[in-house]
Amino acid sequence: MFGDVPVEIRNEARVHLWYEERFGVPCPPYDSTEDAIASFPATTCALGARITPAGEWRLYAPYGVADAFDLRLRPNPRQAPRQVYEAKVARWTRDWPELTALPWP
Repeated sequence: MFGDVPVEIRNEARVHLWYEERFGVPCPPYDSTEDAIASFPATTCALGARITPAGEWRLYAPYGVADAFDLRLRPNPRQAPRQVYEAKVARWTRDWPELTALPWP
């Protein structure tokens, strides 16, 4: 369906059950898929897509898509602690050196 494009599909419904033990901060259950997406550690990754019953694609991007197209990582301190964002930045910039990572606020 996505061809050569690397896509990660996640189920966020049970994150609240393990998040605090893994990352050290509580995570209340998400109210919706959109709520979960808006909490991703980098706003750049806060993108969701679905196909409607009519077969149309719907994009959810609470922080916009400009950073994704500009290859810029921007932290989202809403839920994830600083070390989570910085660990992801280290991995992503190692794999894709053309990315620019903005510092934690």
